[in-house]
Amino acid sequence: MDAVLNKNIFLVKEHVGMFKAANNYDIHDPQTGEIIMECREESLGMFTKLLRFTDYKRMTPFDIQIKTPDGRQIVRIKRGISIFLSDVKVYDENDQLIGGFKQKFFSIGGAFTVMDANEQPLCLLQGKWTGWNFRFIAGDVELAHVTKKWSGLGKEMFTSADNYVLEISNDVPADNSARQLILAAVMCIDMVLKE
Repeated sequence: MDAVLNKNIFLVKEHVGMFKAANNYDIHDPQTGEIIMECREESLGMFTKLLRFTDYKRMTPFDIQIKTPDGRQIVRIKRGISIFLSDVKVYDENDQLIGGFKQKFFSIGGAFTVMDANEQPLCLLQGKWTGWNFRFIAGDVELAHVTKKWSGLGKEMFTSADNYVLEISNDVPADNSARQLILAAVMCIDMVLKE
């Protein structure tokens, strides 16, 4: 696993665009402002692109790669067509399955069960319907949380750009695949629950 994932705070910035089909993000070190990872949806088919501009956007498949600026893959996130609930798979830098997310059916604000490669629950990702706060909970321990950073009313009104802060707890060991799953889940929050 890449050492960049051993940081505890990440700023995720969505690329600004009025008419964009692909979801692209830059992940910054908030202390330096440096881009430390890039999240791109490069292999988007024409039919999927067209559906992204309709009410069926939430149902479209995605294949997102998070890479270092020099092109090394850190995480890959894939989902097929989703009719009711999302079932997302997460792969490591070698395209080996490390886990995924299963969307909960009845949840106010949105929730996923974060699973390991053997489909055993690792933690629960829970959101609040009143705002943009999500927590990764394992028992009584908060492993990480995600909050939305507003970038100014005008920018938010005329584009679909979102900025998020991901903070991973010190309780999540360095070089643990849970860090990859948590980072991948941030992209799922936006694409599955908030689009």
